[in-house]
Amino acid sequence: AMEKSYMSMFLLLVAISCALAKDAGKKDTKETTAKPKLPQTLSRGWGDQLIWTQTYEEALFRAKHSQKPLMIIHHLEDCPHSQALKKVFAEHKDIQKLAEKFILLNLVYETTDKNLAPDGQYVPRVLFIDPSLTVRADITGRYSNRLYAYEPSDISLLYSNMQKALKLLKTEL
Repeated sequence: AMEKSYMSMFLLLVAISCALAKDAGKKDTKETTAKPKLPQTLSRGWGDQLIWTQTYEEALFRAKHSQKPLMIIHHLEDCPHSQALKKVFAEHKDIQKLAEKFILLNLVYETTDKNLAPDGQYVPRVLFIDPSLTVRADITGRYSNRLYAYEPSDISLLYSNMQKALKLLKTEL
């Protein structure tokens, strides 16, 4: 019975995202020619050479099956804080190298999963999920009012949190 409700939920999500995509498509037709989109646009600038998943469902599936932790970055294109963090993230060679060990997802919309907003829906926020699909609420940034927020100046903390997400994985599995 459990699988069935998941499946209908998933189909609902697919239907919703298709409806949204259709609307978005209408607006764009005037300015943009219908060129096929290149897959790296999934990176949205967070690391074009990295492999990014397209949806939360796909990311969870891949994390579980590859036994790699998942890193989810919530951000918005018109948010200066998101833009600033993206710039230092994309230019940080060690982070980009370490990111290859993760299943990666960056989202410009909120999912229906409340576990991804343990202390609210703000951007930018970065959460880690282990392959058992547990949100690592214990891997936090330095702000007590927004536990999963990182400023550009926190980039080394984000790097060590990524290392932590990988290290904990080895000891726990």
